[in-house]
Amino acid sequence: MNHTMQPWIIDSLLDTDAYKLHMQQAIFHLYPDVSAAAEFRCRSGEDLRPYLAEIKRQVAHLGELQFSAEEIDYLATLPFFQQDYLDYLNQFRLDPTQVIIDESDEQITIRIEGKWLDIILWEVPLLAIVCETRCRHRYADASPEAAIDQLNHKLSRFHALAADTDISEFSLVDFGTRRRFSKDVHYAVVDHLTAHFPQFSGTSNYHLARTRQLTPVGTQAHEWFQAHQQLAGELAGSQQLALNRWLQEYPESLGIALTDCINMDAFLRDFDLRLSKRFSGLRHDSGDPITWGEKAIAHYQSLGIDPKSKTLVFSDSLTLERALEIYQHFCQRVQISFGIGTNMTCDLPGVDTLNIVLKLTECEGRPVAKISDEPGKSICQDEEYLGQLREAFKLVND
Repeated sequence: MNHTMQPWIIDSLLDTDAYKLHMQQAIFHLYPDVSAAAEFRCRSGEDLRPYLAEIKRQVAHLGELQFSAEEIDYLATLPFFQQDYLDYLNQFRLDPTQVIIDESDEQITIRIEGKWLDIILWEVPLLAIVCETRCRHRYADASPEAAIDQLNHKLSRFHALAADTDISEFSLVDFGTRRRFSKDVHYAVVDHLTAHFPQFSGTSNYHLARTRQLTPVGTQAHEWFQAHQQLAGELAGSQQLALNRWLQEYPESLGIALTDCINMDAFLRDFDLRLSKRFSGLRHDSGDPITWGEKAIAHYQSLGIDPKSKTLVFSDSLTLERALEIYQHFCQRVQISFGIGTNMTCDLPGVDTLNIVLKLTECEGRPVAKISDEPGKSICQDEEYLGQLREAFKLVND
């Protein structure tokens, strides 16, 4: 197929992760003039330069999209979106001039800069474009049917392994937008799970939630905590400020807190009794999930909070089998949910998955960083700033 004839990968601004809109509304109300920058990384090491021209074409097309009246009306039915923000979305456009796509050291480079409010919605569609463009070229004969065959094998194995387990409380959510094989595969997988897996309970993708009448799922991402590193008076207070500002915007909803921008131990030191009561649960995204879950339960117990009243969301590189193992370990002790992405929406025979990210690197012209419970996930190149961060949060240097 001629590259210029390839169909558009993204044709709705709602084809994105829910937490992007949730964070954007908070930024709209609290930080409308804050500047930020984000950068792309390909952790897989695969050379993506052959797809550069098509990626640029697809990105330029995003500037032509806008939220439809039907999409705005849908968002208005959700209890946490406010009218002033929906009015803002009604005139919102992505600006492709904020995205600088080039190549360096045998790899594509992508940098996005502008007001945080304006650039926050770039990450998800941009990563989906990179993944699908690459998959179109490398695996032209792959099909949604092959993905569903693969999924059926996984579902069969899941049920075999769960034969002696009560899975009535098992909850699976689609987290697969950013690194999906293609839009068609993603939609086919979600439709199949909806029809054939009763434990499927929602999606992080707002377009799918709207068009399939599914529950949208998502709160905040690492960038929320990273930005506050430069929005707080003191670095050591940035994590608590991020948590309190979230409660300011969402006092009665969207109460799952992400724990690993620094690491779990540093998070729990900041997650005091008031915050532990106010937030409905925690999300795991790096490090050993069993160790993390045990720390979460012990933390709640130490504060006199019944862990069964809280939810732990696991979302780090999960497979169905691994999710079942975690569920079997914790299911009688705490509420649990699992967000699975790449292993659902980019798992086809013979297909190598692509590990790519686009992370916040600056806020207000100054560096920000994610340390996490898995050092390989750090993206900050400023060693001096990383040292300041480790000192502020009392981390022992390796």
